[in-house]
Amino acid sequence: MNKYGAEFFGTFWLVLGGCGSAVLAAAFPNVGIGLLGVSLAFGLTVVTMAYAIGHISGCHLNPAVSIGLWAGGRFPASQVIPYIIAQVLGAIAAGAVLFFIAGGKAGFDVTAGFATNGFGEHSPGGYSMMAALVTEVVMTMMFLIVILGATDKRAPQGFAPLAIGLALTLIHLISIPVTNTSVNPARSTGVAVFQGGWAISELWLFWAAPIAGAILGAIVYRIISQENS
Repeated sequence: MNKYGAEFFGTFWLVLGGCGSAVLAAAFPNVGIGLLGVSLAFGLTVVTMAYAIGHISGCHLNPAVSIGLWAGGRFPASQVIPYIIAQVLGAIAAGAVLFFIAGGKAGFDVTAGFATNGFGEHSPGGYSMMAALVTEVVMTMMFLIVILGATDKRAPQGFAPLAIGLALTLIHLISIPVTNTSVNPARSTGVAVFQGGWAISELWLFWAAPIAGAILGAIVYRIISQENS
């Protein structure tokens, strides 16, 4: 049970830190952290939790990562569903805390945006559904390649959290304008359930695309990492 608790609290931190930075700090008058700050915040949540709970649960914090690690032969199938449940519950708990905090300011309107992911008219930059789909698939694919490579037994030891956290930062720098960046179905779900409406109706893409991308990433890494005989 320890590993499931670790995934719960790890994903809680990812959503609270990443989405919290977007909701509370990104556009704060005159000193807001902007897209660069939000991107860094997501990366920092992964780095800090990887060092804190990586030795307990592996620090997946993401259903797509758990599925990708299973597809890459690094994770048992029997633990995939329990991990996903823990991750989604942690994300929703963080969404609830963030909703409570944000609601402490007069004029807060969750329907105006709550770090939710979307496409078309709900994309920050007005990008189409197909653009969003390709973005999420490709970004998650590359994320899994980095994760699998950085945690390979042949890779330099002790640096995986930094590589993975920086990869997530870079992914956000690229794709926030397109989808507000998911690459993580739990992260998307944790805030969508409070925004409701369109966020729920578009949530399918932010489950399907990251999972597809994670499986592709696992396949690619298995091919390119084969040692010469």
